[in-house]
Amino acid sequence: MFTSVSSRSASAYQRISVETAVSQASPHQLVTMLLDGLLQNVVAARGALKRGEVATKGEKINRAVRIIDEGLKPALDLAKGGDIAANLNGLYGYCSLRLTEANLRNDDAALADVIRVIEPVAEGWKQIGPQVAA
Repeated sequence: MFTSVSSRSASAYQRISVETAVSQASPHQLVTMLLDGLLQNVVAARGALKRGEVATKGEKINRAVRIIDEGLKPALDLAKGGDIAANLNGLYGYCSLRLTEANLRNDDAALADVIRVIEPVAEGWKQIGPQVAA
């Protein structure tokens, strides 16, 4: 299958833009990007589920789980982070479980649950940004 030159160019531009943003981001900004990406993928999975797009739903949920398992959880310092790191680790594990359940059962309530618990974490993380930058 062929894609248009403009489509390939736009895709390459987007990939380079994301790679540049990641390479220039602080650790705090990277976690912000991960949390935003997690929420975006869960919202997209809910939309795909409502439209009956099972493959897209699965792809978005898989991306969300990977963000948790390969980005957010490894960023935690469980040895130095105390109760906060331990609680976040548990929360992330819970979200991975709920996402897996949502994928297996086409459960919109499970997706909504992940959004409900991650949004406050993402907002809190963004609010401490100015303190980290100072």
